[in-house]
Amino acid sequence: MQTIARRLGHQSLKSSTSIRAIYPISDHHYVADHQRYVSTIATKGVGHLVRKGTGGRSSVRSELTSELWGLWYGESATMGTRASRVEVVSSLWVQCRILDLCYGIRFDRAGLALEEIGIIATVFGATGFLGRYVVQQLAKMGSQVLVPFRGSEDCPRHLKLMGDLGQIVPMKYNPRDESSVKAVMAKANVVINLIGRDYETRNYSFEEVHYHMAENLAKISREHGGILRFIQVSCLGASPSSPSRMLRAKAAAEEVVLRELPEATILKPAVMIGTEDRILNPWAHFAKKYGFIPLFGNGSTKIQPVYVVDVAAALTTVLKDDGTSMGKTYELGGPEIFTVHDLAELMYETIREWPRYVKVPFPIAKALATPREILLNKVPFPLPTPEILNLDKIQALTTDTIVSENALTFNDLGIIPHKLKGYPVEFLISYRKGGPQFGSTISERVTPDAWP
Repeated sequence: MQTIARRLGHQSLKSSTSIRAIYPISDHHYVADHQRYVSTIATKGVGHLVRKGTGGRSSVRSELTSELWGLWYGESATMGTRASRVEVVSSLWVQCRILDLCYGIRFDRAGLALEEIGIIATVFGATGFLGRYVVQQLAKMGSQVLVPFRGSEDCPRHLKLMGDLGQIVPMKYNPRDESSVKAVMAKANVVINLIGRDYETRNYSFEEVHYHMAENLAKISREHGGILRFIQVSCLGASPSSPSRMLRAKAAAEEVVLRELPEATILKPAVMIGTEDRILNPWAHFAKKYGFIPLFGNGSTKIQPVYVVDVAAALTTVLKDDGTSMGKTYELGGPEIFTVHDLAELMYETIREWPRYVKVPFPIAKALATPREILLNKVPFPLPTPEILNLDKIQALTTDTIVSENALTFNDLGIIPHKLKGYPVEFLISYRKGGPQFGSTISERVTPDAWP
């Protein structure tokens, strides 16, 4: 049966119509006839990623993949919206299944042989907290990862160790320069936007970081024509009615991304916990330095913290699916709901310190955090980064942040998120007084045999 199918497939290749007979397109827009669509993506992506041990079928795969690239680019030039393009390539699914059976080429719903061309992902915000875990997961998949950065050469240095030589490619860029952004996306077929910051600076406001940059990336991806997947990472609780300016900007970014790219995927993780997190680490440092931590609004606000590795796993799962997650929004919260007080108790239990709190009402907390926001653009020097007294975080804590009842979650992606108690918070052991086996709340006699 396979022999007959293979012969039929080879006969179809020898015919002059080939893929054009299956789905005719204008010669003017075909990849070989238009300068814009003679891209190095198809040649570079297919040529060095064809599987070994396939005999004469390798050239067949390369030819078919190149023609499908041409079909994708040709149609994208004649259509006004991304949504209409998705409808067109969906009609190719039957033909792609035939090619799958005949030649062993696997296609996703976008109609392109991702397994053959490989994933080339541009990860904006890769030098941040979540970014390092996403880059690690992508590198384990065998993808090539382009890492745009705007700081010093040392910013992405730790990421290069997560892949083989040449697999992680740092690229310096300017997020305000459109040509610079286009340059780092030129060879990519996947774009992941992790750009975000939970405080403002003299140079970047919440609106520019979370809204305008996301809008710019979505527009450039739409004009690019070769971006198969666009993943926007937002925040749980993002809403136009949120008291937090950052969450309002994130909600506006979700809307503009889906307007530009209806097939984009939105991930909305809750507050993330991990070795480099921005909630348990500041608390532990403050508690060790001052002997207490402030609880805003008596710590009764409900949150649903999630382990950062689970969020990275959700992102790569979305990227590897057959397109079922395109155009959908996922709310990623942990398996347990905590109050802020409960999470602080978990922190104290892990660092083995006696819990001490100072309950600060929200009006007083806002008054203490406001001077920095007033002076931010009025003084000729940068102000310290707000760790505890962050006005926007305080405003966000005035409302509960938990997963909606009917939202798509980890369960829809086939992922079971980790509970926080245990391995996800073990990084706090470094804050224990006297070493990892000791602490203020415990007294242990350690025999020499117990030492590593």
